[in-house]
Amino acid sequence: MKLQVCLSALLVLTGCAPLSAGGLSQAEYRDLNHNGRKDVYEDATRSIDDRVDDLLAQMTLEEKVGAMMHGSLPAGDELGHGGTIYDLAQVETMIGERHLNSFITRLVVAPRRLAEQNNAIQRLAEKTRLGVPVTISTDPRNHFQAVLGASTAGGGFSLWPETLGLAATGDADLVRRFGDVARREYRAVGIHMALSPQADLASEPRWPRGTATFGSNPAAVSRMAGAYVEGFQGGVDGVRQDGVATIVKHWVGYGAEPEGFDGHNVYGRVARLDDASFAQHVAAFDGAFAAQVTGVMPTYPILEGVSLDGKPLEPVAAGFNKQVLTDLLRGHKGFKGLVLSDWAITKDCNSACTAPTSDHPQEAKDIGMPWGVETLTQPQRFAKGVAAGIDQFGGVNDGAMLLQAVQAGDVPAARLDEAVRHIMRLKFELGLFDNPYVNPEAAEQVVGDPAAQAQADLAQRKAQVILEDGGKPLTAEGVRTVWLYNVDPEDAHRHGWTVVDNPAEADLAILRVNAPFDRLHPHHFFGSRQNEGRLDFRDGDADYEAIKQARAARRSVVAINLDRPAILTNVRDKADVLIATFGASDAAVLDVATGQAKAEGRLPFELPSSMAAVEAQDPARPDDSAAPLYPYGYGLGVN
Repeated sequence: MKLQVCLSALLVLTGCAPLSAGGLSQAEYRDLNHNGRKDVYEDATRSIDDRVDDLLAQMTLEEKVGAMMHGSLPAGDELGHGGTIYDLAQVETMIGERHLNSFITRLVVAPRRLAEQNNAIQRLAEKTRLGVPVTISTDPRNHFQAVLGASTAGGGFSLWPETLGLAATGDADLVRRFGDVARREYRAVGIHMALSPQADLASEPRWPRGTATFGSNPAAVSRMAGAYVEGFQGGVDGVRQDGVATIVKHWVGYGAEPEGFDGHNVYGRVARLDDASFAQHVAAFDGAFAAQVTGVMPTYPILEGVSLDGKPLEPVAAGFNKQVLTDLLRGHKGFKGLVLSDWAITKDCNSACTAPTSDHPQEAKDIGMPWGVETLTQPQRFAKGVAAGIDQFGGVNDGAMLLQAVQAGDVPAARLDEAVRHIMRLKFELGLFDNPYVNPEAAEQVVGDPAAQAQADLAQRKAQVILEDGGKPLTAEGVRTVWLYNVDPEDAHRHGWTVVDNPAEADLAILRVNAPFDRLHPHHFFGSRQNEGRLDFRDGDADYEAIKQARAARRSVVAINLDRPAILTNVRDKADVLIATFGASDAAVLDVATGQAKAEGRLPFELPSSMAAVEAQDPARPDDSAAPLYPYGYGLGVN
């Protein structure tokens, strides 16, 4: 029988059960190209290779070019921030006229609404000439930190420690369980691709992207990143039909940024390594490759000081570097999957990007990271990226520049087909051609499942690291009054405590503070949002003054959130208990601080003893500061 094009949407929108995870029966098919017969690419019984071959043979040049763009679903603004629904008129233009069929979503709404909105995107795709379904991706959604361009928070997803906290547990099985929970949540709302994990090596303490890594040890990062991929994709043999494709990033050397300045910014466009340190950064990705990760995202910076096969690397960003993507990734590592560029690497970096001011700060429209290829035209950048090994360009809503390059003869047809084959193969592996729709009612049950959050709550407690305990057991015994700093009083009331305004009247002072930082580049789009600069507490800092004030209490507990490795030399003698957290609720911190839950974490990077030691260390080498205050792997009470 013929399954009408509208049927999948009808099943979901009327609340009926969607098509089974196993796909269509032999008699059923979706007439995606509306020709009244079952084409090979519409036939669920045929091999994926056969289906991809048939689809490629029917695609026009313009459709292939459009497929090589990974756009942003507009909601609120054109990047997808701040809205509650997609701008479907804009999306229809991108899908119907520009032939895009891969997008990132940054929508933060209730699970049912998100599922409904993603179904609406698939209905637009069904109306196109070939009915190619849309792959919808996301930045991480299951953690506490939300940074524009790096992560998203909210929407009812289970709330876990940052990946740095997962690394602190040292528990790869926990990471797999986290990935499995997130996999079910993503697929329930119609998200198919995770733009994660970060297998970057956190070798420079001042780098603002470390919180989403698995720390500084190459072997540990490799092991945990592999477990992450297995959990999200559904196993060790690549992505399952009900899995979430993972894109490991940022290949490779991103963590070796001098002074920690990030590659999103013109002042962070270079990472400096040597061959020995580069090998450590490469090794951190091995676990993801062993788990057959779906895709790889190249890093932004130009890699200086590195040679491959006896030749220095070309001084261009990794997304334009054939040695990094073809020779090393495809050749030495044998990677056969999708290479997806990071966002905006083909855009110009204009004067507001290179030298913003208070009067003319860098805005979203000024974002561009064409490091090393600034003098090339945009079509030339696309051609160089494809030649280097990129299959799909992130953050691009229109393929016109690549089309120009192809029509000029700068991109071979065979290379174009190779790229599109990687993109389409993944859609078939995920079962999207057979049914891209989800059930909004089911999404409400999966996202927000109390059992999932219970697992996440245990992980928040387990991931904490006890740095100092005063030589006494952590306990709430004798505590009746508490003084709080950055802690919700309601959590204290649930313990039966009275909250006081004066720490001198408190049996216990409990403080939550953040690792120190500066905003050294306030006029840059990303620099104004990233924690840069110093790591030490100084007189006059609000958090440090609170720590000193809390000494008046009978006992004090300081919990510091380590998005970067803080210097605690002048802090540890001012608190009875010192706890490192990596994304935890107030309730989780109070449970650990009072001995009602056990912290089992170990530091995923060393904590330096001074800024002088930080400034003297090599940004490319992990844990190499002189006389660290707490070494890598430190944690009291952990066997």
